[in-house]
Amino acid sequence: MTLGSTIRDAREAAHLSIESLSESTSIRMGLLNEMENNNFSHCGGDTYARGHLRNIAARVGINPQVFLDLYNEEHSTEHRAIQDLLVENNVMQVPREEKKLSWKVPALISILVLFVIGLFQIVISNQNSDTPTTSRSTVSASETRTPTASPTPTASPTPAASPTPSVKPQTGPIILTIAATRGNSYIDIVVDGKHVSKGSFFQGDSKTFQGNTGISIYLSNPAGLDLTLNGKQLPPLGGQNEEVRRTFR
Repeated sequence: MTLGSTIRDAREAAHLSIESLSESTSIRMGLLNEMENNNFSHCGGDTYARGHLRNIAARVGINPQVFLDLYNEEHSTEHRAIQDLLVENNVMQVPREEKKLSWKVPALISILVLFVIGLFQIVISNQNSDTPTTSRSTVSASETRTPTASPTPTASPTPAASPTPSVKPQTGPIILTIAATRGNSYIDIVVDGKHVSKGSFFQGDSKTFQGNTGISIYLSNPAGLDLTLNGKQLPPLGGQNEEVRRTFR
């Protein structure tokens, strides 16, 4: 059952015509028809759509959360956006074990380099043997070059190249306070990879969240909110009716 059919069934169960529901909620009949057909594209965005759903729920005598949960599952762009945010910040990704470089690879490279150098020296010595006057100087030059070329196992410092995960020192908990001082908003909060708060945030409300590794937030209408991070008030994250996503670590 879709959200639109749920609205229609609730209206009919309350013995209301669509005209009377339009008059009592100040929502256009055309828009109500679209909503009952599960079309919310003309509601003006998620914030206005949720406001219409609350008005309808109050008129037909149903808990508005029923409509809001269905809307978030079927239509909300915010609900999908927060999932993308979590993936982007590695909240929902499965950790992968890093592969260490095998010692066999640099050892094989060192052997090949030594083989090529030895073959090169043999070819040079054979060419120089055809000219007796320069053979002695060539041999001495080749002998002096061999020790310098032999330290080719410079690839041996590969143990240092093997990636070792760096551990960042723990600097203390992350404390974030959100206060709706100038207007309403919608928030979705993830603390240390877990959802802790999601839904409407009305003017006058205030909530504090504490995490150890990170706090990811989604906010609508950030101009109406004041945020304090670890006792320091942050500048406004956006303007009126904008949508903002941030992660604090």
